[in-house]
Amino acid sequence: MRKSARYSTLAAAGLLALSSLTACANDAASTASTGSGKGTKVKIMVGGLDKVIYLPAMLTQRLGYFDAEGLNVELLTEPAGVQAETALVAGQVQGTVGFYDHTLDLQTKGKAVESVVQFSRAPGEVEVVSTKAAGDITSPKDFKGKKLGITSLGSSTDFLTKYLAVKNGVKVSDFSPVAVGAGATFISALQQGSIDGGMTTDPTVATILDKKAGKVLVDMRTPEGSQKALGGPYPSSSLYMQTDWVNGHKDTVQKMVNAFVKTLKWMSTHSASEIAAKMPADYAQGDKALYTQSIESTLPMFTDDGVMPENGPETVEKVLKAFNTNIQNADVDLSKTYTTEFVEAAK
Repeated sequence: MRKSARYSTLAAAGLLALSSLTACANDAASTASTGSGKGTKVKIMVGGLDKVIYLPAMLTQRLGYFDAEGLNVELLTEPAGVQAETALVAGQVQGTVGFYDHTLDLQTKGKAVESVVQFSRAPGEVEVVSTKAAGDITSPKDFKGKKLGITSLGSSTDFLTKYLAVKNGVKVSDFSPVAVGAGATFISALQQGSIDGGMTTDPTVATILDKKAGKVLVDMRTPEGSQKALGGPYPSSSLYMQTDWVNGHKDTVQKMVNAFVKTLKWMSTHSASEIAAKMPADYAQGDKALYTQSIESTLPMFTDDGVMPENGPETVEKVLKAFNTNIQNADVDLSKTYTTEFVEAAK
């Protein structure tokens, strides 16, 4: 059964992002990963190619599954999912590997976007606190008056941080979100006291713990962690595309989904060390054991078939409604935010 998604204007932050989109795209191109040069050309923007939560994008290319489907896939990267989303809306890329929750948020703004294959059933995100602030922040109830790191405003890390705050009795206006990206910039902000804590993913989490720069406050890398923190499965990383493009290029979309489903199945039967061995060497940043550990910690979030988790969209809607006035005041049609057509055919 078809499912899709609709949205019309970008929020102010999105418009600002669009104004600098060319520069962003040029930066992204410098770290692009190109395919074989043969087959149907597809550009995909990833909200951080080296993040473990988006690992299936690069792994699919490394395993040769795009080539096997007759696709020439160019993987581009932006530091945050919201920027990757902007590239999709601007028509610069055909797909985005990012969080499914953006499809709901953007439907309220009139744009039709849908997830065509779901990589995950949990956010893969971790709220960490600096070692210095660990005594003052023992739960999200202590967020009031604190500076909390996120990748960027309007990102999924922003969404989830706001939800954890509201769920625990802290108003969104009671704390300060600080856009610090991920990786080295996040760690530096944590160490220097620019933030008291923040939301990030592996391999950043593994590095923070290894450096003893912080501690885990809320762990959402597993379905159990998602259930505890959010009240249900939280489909996050996915491949989402503009619905009009999907409808006009079904054969290409099917090939894309076929490749990703093969990867998810491969991941489910291989160890973290085997997966790490397939990834670009520089992703390990000189510490392959730590990188392997970060994959091991995050593996439970992934699906093995690309299917949307049951009740997942409802959990996402509940989370966004807790703080997002656009969602609160809109009648979101969840059936238009994803499709199972292609993953069913991939089976």
